Amino acid sequence: MRTKLFIIAAFIASVAAPGCKKFPSDINVSPNNPTVASNAQLLTSSINYLPVIIEGISGALYTQQWAEKPYTDDSRYISVNFDFYGIYAGPLENLQTIINGTTFNATEGSKNNQLAAARILRAYFYWSMTDRWGNIPYSEALKGKDNFAPKYDAQKDIYYDLLKELKEAAAQIDDGNGVTGDLLYGGDMDKWKKFANSMRVLMALRLSKIDPDKGKTELADAVTGGVFTDNSDNAVYVHLADPVNQNYWYYVADVQNRQWYWISKTLTDYMDPLQDPRLPVFADPAPSTGDYAGVPYGLDGDSIAKITTSKVSFMGEHVRAQNAPCFIITYAEVLLAQAEADKSGWLSGGDADAAQKYNSAVEASVRQWVRNSFKGGVVDDVEKTAYDPTDQGDTTGLGAYMARPEITYDPANALQQIAYQRWVHLYMNGYEAWAEWRRTGYPVLTPAPNNNSIPIPRRQGYPSSEPNINTSNYKAAIQAQSSFGGKDDLNGRVWWDKP
Repeated sequence: MRTKLFIIAAFIASVAAPGCKKFPSDINVSPNNPTVASNAQLLTSSINYLPVIIEGISGALYTQQWAEKPYTDDSRYISVNFDFYGIYAGPLENLQTIINGTTFNATEGSKNNQLAAARILRAYFYWSMTDRWGNIPYSEALKGKDNFAPKYDAQKDIYYDLLKELKEAAAQIDDGNGVTGDLLYGGDMDKWKKFANSMRVLMALRLSKIDPDKGKTELADAVTGGVFTDNSDNAVYVHLADPVNQNYWYYVADVQNRQWYWISKTLTDYMDPLQDPRLPVFADPAPSTGDYAGVPYGLDGDSIAKITTSKVSFMGEHVRAQNAPCFIITYAEVLLAQAEADKSGWLSGGDADAAQKYNSAVEASVRQWVRNSFKGGVVDDVEKTAYDPTDQGDTTGLGAYMARPEITYDPANALQQIAYQRWVHLYMNGYEAWAEWRRTGYPVLTPAPNNNSIPIPRRQGYPSSEPNINTSNYKAAIQAQSSFGGKDDLNGRVWWDKP
């Protein structure tokens, strides 16, 4: 025992003795866990989250672009509460880290460009969130341990601040190095500027019923600042032909063989009689008939079980391809917004310019969807064909489509035509289609049948854990939104969704 104590004492003395080397200060710091984040990696991670937003199924079901079979709960509005924690803890936290940063590596882009890209992308995430839930934590969000219970900001305040953020971020872009880690534009800051202004156009139009003066001013200013001018400007997330970065719908439909989501009868009944050249991209022909026939929307379990699978159209193999593109904001959307602005007097072009923008939007949409690798609606080894933003697309059938009286621009019916084209174009971007349906009332949709008269949702309920972890602010948010009627359900209207 004495020997053991002597050895321990000798060891302590030797370590404490003058002239002995001390252990390095970073001995317990793992080299595999950096303490300083790379802005390029934070930006990449945030961009990687975009498909999670875009490819969410609920919006596509609410707008009846898709229908469910065999399970129809979401089509019948059973799900009420939806989580937003992953968006805060993931992309928003990453982007806020960039914005709050004090050190900017010049090899990852100029400081201004890093900040601008983070602000623009952060605005996109907040915009999509507030359109789904209404009031959300904003000004007090992302404070970490300094505030675990952030207040909910009014959607009006969020919208106005995001519009300001987008304008300032676009102006902040400089001639320095473009950002690295950029999966959208490869560091092309001119395209980031167009992305910010194009987003502002769409946000401004959302104010058409609630604050048209503000919307008109913002839209015109954004157009002047420079928006998308062709399909090569589209903000696109490109999935890869590998399991790590593949299209989610490829995983669901082709890997797991879960044929749960089909093009809806509502959409095929509109597109097929018009011989819309986009339909062969959106859907596969029914196996037994070769026709395009969507699944009836929102049927109960017994009724949907009677639908013969071989006689209806599954989601198109183009859109569920492993490396299919995910469209975030597109040139066609921006053209349709400007066409509506011309028709509504927000821009000065009147019907002449509205017709030109409308026609160009339909062409851009067809070119976007019916790319050269999809000639004639036939897949040309689509699984191996990478998305090419310079591909001008195949316009076979476009002339005949545009000549149809239902499609040819009609001044007396223009706003409805624009809205229906927007609905078709936004296939696979259901939440944006849902927002525009709420704003315009088009397309005219009928709720799920035999469903106790439950209407089509106009918002989504807050996460089910919010009443417990942010109680007072949650309750205040419900009460502050008078259209909610004191309830956190699917029926309340967000601020801009004016009856």
